[in-house]
Amino acid sequence: MEEQIEVKELEHVVVLFSGDSGDGMQLAGNIFSNVSATVGNGISTFPDYPADIRAPQGSLNGVSGYRVQIGAGKVYTPGDKCDVLVAMNAAALKTQYKNCKPQGTIIIDTDSFSPRDLRKAEFSTDDYLKEMGIDPDRVVACPITKMVKDCLADTGMDNKAMLKCRNMFALGLVCWLFNRDLELVNNFLTEKFKKKPAVAESNIKVVAAGYNYGHNVHASVPNTYRIETKEKVAGRYMDITGNKATAYGLMAAAEKAGLTLFLVLTLLLLLQTFFTNWQNTSQWALLQCSVKTKSQVQHLQLVQHSQAHWLPHLHQVLVFA
Repeated sequence: MEEQIEVKELEHVVVLFSGDSGDGMQLAGNIFSNVSATVGNGISTFPDYPADIRAPQGSLNGVSGYRVQIGAGKVYTPGDKCDVLVAMNAAALKTQYKNCKPQGTIIIDTDSFSPRDLRKAEFSTDDYLKEMGIDPDRVVACPITKMVKDCLADTGMDNKAMLKCRNMFALGLVCWLFNRDLELVNNFLTEKFKKKPAVAESNIKVVAAGYNYGHNVHASVPNTYRIETKEKVAGRYMDITGNKATAYGLMAAAEKAGLTLFLVLTLLLLLQTFFTNWQNTSQWALLQCSVKTKSQVQHLQLVQHSQAHWLPHLHQVLVFA
């Protein structure tokens, strides 16, 4: 007889997706957030991007994160400590564990915790859980990379393309943990990759594999969770970023006050501040010293060109405005 797992109802929960830059944590977090909003939960998100000049793969400085707080009612912040931490590699666990609650659940890809990965993440020993004082009972240790490759073995995808789907396996696990309807995830992926149906199909397949893995093995957790919406209000809803919300607020305030709003002036002031700061500090010299690859050189040349092009003209434009 199949063992029954308890489903607990929560008022709110914080989930933190983290991994190497390029692991697709932003996409996984964004999909989970949109699915949660679709069922009526309140959400607030905080994407945490690394520097534009990418750090070496597996290093502590190259970790990318996406935090979302989901609530039964309205949510106003992305939260502090997370209840669930997804760490796709050793560096993500090393840098983000401090943001996890003492009894939080941690999901890791054990295939990304080899001795070489641990050295990159500056672990002193191979027993990384003991070194960080983490209770193994709180950890969902899953060979995500291997399972994704097995899942997509018959698709004809190359190794690099298959590895890009690892984030979807983690997403499937989190959807199982919070009893999310995979049909909503599938619809999102179908729409996002509508010009690449094969990519959409592969991602949908991997999401289902992650969900089924959690369901079949109960993923070492005593219970799953459900966040019921307290009050569903009919109407039109939209996905809004902080920048867009700020712009709408400025427009509404200007309309109510009967004043003209000069958004271009604000943008130019920000540009002037950015370029002036770069020019007046030693960060520019440090940036030049850190450039090593062809893509980084091209990026640096682009920033230098922008600085040389905009800075001499900013004062004239600002005075004119």
